[in-house]
Amino acid sequence: MSTASATTLDGLKLKQDLGFAKKGLFWALLSGITWGFDGVILAMAFGIAAFADESLWLLAPLTVAGLHDCFSAFWLLVYNMITGRMKELGRTLRSKPARLVMLGALFGGPVAMSSYFLGAKFAGAAYVMPITALYPAVASVFASIFLKERICKRAWVGLVMCIVGGIVIGYTPPEGAVGSEFYLGIMLALIATFGWGIEGVLATSGMDFLDPAVALNVRQLTSAFVFLTVVLPLAGGWDLIVPALTSNLHWVFPVAAFAGALSYLCWYRAMNMTGVSRAMAINITYSLWGIFFSALLTEIEITKSLLVGAAIITVGMVMVVGNPKDMVNLRNVD
Repeated sequence: MSTASATTLDGLKLKQDLGFAKKGLFWALLSGITWGFDGVILAMAFGIAAFADESLWLLAPLTVAGLHDCFSAFWLLVYNMITGRMKELGRTLRSKPARLVMLGALFGGPVAMSSYFLGAKFAGAAYVMPITALYPAVASVFASIFLKERICKRAWVGLVMCIVGGIVIGYTPPEGAVGSEFYLGIMLALIATFGWGIEGVLATSGMDFLDPAVALNVRQLTSAFVFLTVVLPLAGGWDLIVPALTSNLHWVFPVAAFAGALSYLCWYRAMNMTGVSRAMAINITYSLWGIFFSALLTEIEITKSLLVGAAIITVGMVMVVGNPKDMVNLRNVD
């Protein structure tokens, strides 16, 4: 092969890989938009009359989280059925890589989702979302250790800015909030942050050998199963499921879960296409979309600290992403 031909082939491969990486960023952005919508819609469930009893402070958020993942698993089953992936789903459930996805589901589902919705109950979705947007920092540390992703100095500065932005948001409660409950909500949001960060690394390791859509279905089925058989029974039972699904706000569960299923589908695909650190850095724009949808659909107070913190997180995210021309090596952040 001549030098000119080799150069042409290298150029075509470079263009193809760059196009692949850009598609991964698109999926990451879409996952952020849909997750922001998901969180705001699902937070409306706390307006259900049956959830107003203070003695149900633990069971109510866990029921919301459990119903979310159950409906999400259902929507993904429908998607995989329509796209002809049901046989692949059965094979995947018996495979070794699926075990990593299932382990990630425990961190991302019962641990992170429970903490997230408890946090949303105490501090509000608009404040919890930017805090949980710090999960790329956790994921990047684990990805650099276990997946050998290389994180440059600029990207680390960006991740530190994400952390600073989260601190700015959580430092001052909104007017009218109960201080102790607000800070408890922020603490729970941090637990969710670690859960999702660890899940991202485990899921990406498993998806090296699995279809992202099928892997996600395994994730949601695992999470839903654990919620129904372990988490809810330990928290007090299934007493709130029927009241929740027969209330005037019953629609929030399938609607939010559909957005959540789409968000996770895009997120898993993005991580598989462009690496954990970069995909998560784009995905955290859900903190901005959460503020947007909260302002549009709810009466949450949008404070200056919330806007400033979200802006800092966004700048940090851009620093992590870096120059699009450097995205050819999809598992490095240069």
